[in-house]
Amino acid sequence: MKERPAAVPARQALAAIGQGYLLHLYEKLFHEYGRTMAQVLLTKENAARHHQYINSRRALLALLDMQVIPVINENDAVAVDEIKIGDNDNLSAVVAALVDADALIILSDIDGVYTANPRTDASAQLISEIAEITPEIEHLAGGAGSAQGTGGMQTKIEAAKIARNAGATMVIARGDEDGIIRNILRGEEIGTIFPAREAHLRTRKSWLAFGKKLAGELSVDAGCAAAMQRGASVLAVGVTAVDGDFAAGEMVRVLSPLGQEIARGITAYGAADTARLMGHQTQDFQGLVSDALHEEIIHRDNLVLMQ
Repeated sequence: MKERPAAVPARQALAAIGQGYLLHLYEKLFHEYGRTMAQVLLTKENAARHHQYINSRRALLALLDMQVIPVINENDAVAVDEIKIGDNDNLSAVVAALVDADALIILSDIDGVYTANPRTDASAQLISEIAEITPEIEHLAGGAGSAQGTGGMQTKIEAAKIARNAGATMVIARGDEDGIIRNILRGEEIGTIFPAREAHLRTRKSWLAFGKKLAGELSVDAGCAAAMQRGASVLAVGVTAVDGDFAAGEMVRVLSPLGQEIARGITAYGAADTARLMGHQTQDFQGLVSDALHEEIIHRDNLVLMQ
């Protein structure tokens, strides 16, 4: 086949064929070092449902206990857009969260995060450490993909958010340098390092943050944003805008007054009811919606801070 087919079934069929060839190659390479490997294929659905998330976690930890090296990829033969993770950067971060990894190393065709695009700007400087992922860092990442990988720097920043919140330090480094992984593990200053958050997420919170599909967005005022940092729930009085057509029980992104993602959570009300309730005190709910069963838009137990 000379070119990539346009039809999804044809691409999925080729993925199934390719998985067999890859598995054979991996078995041969690991055998040369006397190691046993196992192929694990995941989709977003494995993370979206809590019981599947836990089962995937247990299976991977069991392989590691057996001293078996799991080679993990997305199951492109069956995945469709609705259940695709979409790129290997985010996939690797989800796996790091699944197994409580201490570190995630992403090897790329670029040395790390720069102050500007090093391919077009000779003055661009490598950023050796990023302790907090700010809007400025996200702007630097841009959206362009590399020549070799599926995801560009933008997806690597997304992966860093997942890894850091799950308690894993992440490193982006150039993959074509000899001994690169060994040198990183020795603690040499290579690439860009994203230190893990000290207060990282437990298993259920990690699933809430990164397993469930996002269905919409809520914007909140400064008072609500500050209260969330102190462990409070999202109350209707602090909500300033509703975006998306989500139902009660779905996952939404919570944005600060500056438009930065500060949390994710499962809503107690759908989008239409949330829009009716926003800006109002809890005691006013009964006259605004038919089923005012909850005092909070997002209860703190179903809320995960992303900063």
